[in-house]
Amino acid sequence: MLYDSTADVIRKALRGLDLAPSAAAARAGLPERDVLASSRGPVDKEILRTLAPALGLDPDALAGLPGYLPPACPLTGVSRLELPFDDETVNAWLLDDGAGGKILFDAGDGRLDVRWALEERGVREVVVFITHAHGDHTGGLAGLGEMAKSVAGPKDLKPGETRLQGKLSVRVIDLPGHCPGALGYVVEGLGLPLCVTGDALFAGSMGGCGPGRPYQSALAALKAGVMSLPDETVLLPGHGPESTVGSERLGNAFLAGR
Repeated sequence: MLYDSTADVIRKALRGLDLAPSAAAARAGLPERDVLASSRGPVDKEILRTLAPALGLDPDALAGLPGYLPPACPLTGVSRLELPFDDETVNAWLLDDGAGGKILFDAGDGRLDVRWALEERGVREVVVFITHAHGDHTGGLAGLGEMAKSVAGPKDLKPGETRLQGKLSVRVIDLPGHCPGALGYVVEGLGLPLCVTGDALFAGSMGGCGPGRPYQSALAALKAGVMSLPDETVLLPGHGPESTVGSERLGNAFLAGR
């Protein structure tokens, strides 16, 4: 299942633009009740297509979001650890480094959840990279203990820096907006490039951002750092299923057509 619905996307766009539903309705030439309804649940696709341009969203991608099926990751050696987080889930991603080692991106919410998930897979040691400092991505660090050979990010890494892990290279990119100092990681050496996006980008959506500069910075960073990657690049988000750059060019209302 996708992490965000059309209502989630519309609420995030309204917040990012600091736009009241009444103002969005005036821009779109819709009754305010239609905008309010679209921010609360499913509505007719024509309402979504009419509203989308007023929010800077792609009409076809927004209307098509309920049926959007991003492609699964075709690579072996990439595992999604879907861990509990309140009444939903959060992702950690486990990669084989090609030299017998394991790389873990993010650590989940619960103290022991990611440790148990690793132990179930027979993993004894990991090199850890963190995308951002929110608790649902860092809560499991303490529980890893001696399993974590090293922990990097976000504070001790800089955009443009590259770390070599086994046969893989991990390049740091700047993904601000959802969280100050948030990072993404472009991984090469698996046959297809990967990008771990944290909460900056979800399949069909993006992370929630404060109005004004945080929202605009997030969109600019996604365009420069993620959507500039090859279409076949596999995207590994902090919540929800994986996707690809090419799929998001068509199916993500925040990014399609930009």
